[in-house]
Amino acid sequence: MGIKIDFTGRHIEVTEALKKHAAGQFERLGPLFDSKPPTANVTIEVERGRHRSEIIVHWRNETLNATSIDADMYQSLSKSVAKIEKQARKLKDKVIDKSHRARRATPGSARESAPPTRRPKIVVSKMKAQKPITAQEAAMVLDEKKEGFMLFRDSDGGEISLIFKRPDGNYGLVQP
Repeated sequence: MGIKIDFTGRHIEVTEALKKHAAGQFERLGPLFDSKPPTANVTIEVERGRHRSEIIVHWRNETLNATSIDADMYQSLSKSVAKIEKQARKLKDKVIDKSHRARRATPGSARESAPPTRRPKIVVSKMKAQKPITAQEAAMVLDEKKEGFMLFRDSDGGEISLIFKRPDGNYGLVQP
């Protein structure tokens, strides 16, 4: 796993010692960037005795950015890398939680996290009053409908009857 680091110096020469220091700081971030090695742009500058370091890391589809100002360039680099580490940990935890939909379990919460038993709802259907029909006519009407049953008033006896489609393709008739 090798992180690619590009250095830029403004009003300061980027020495091998500074490059080694920055590379050493990035080495401890290795486990965070295990899946895809990132690329980093390190810009260091000195202005009026202040040592400023800016690090931009491109990893996956994300950009991590950190800036630090210190009296010592080595300290400034270390602080910037620490900020990048914090951002990378936060990003990696977010990616892991999102992909696993992880929930933090507490002792005794196994019973609470079980899915609740679902009770069926009662849905009321309205029917229009129709003229009485025979069981044969009800079967023909049922063929045209998408429902698997039909409640009707039987014209022979005048009582309410139920006709339904059976799994074998025939019709069932329920009479009082």
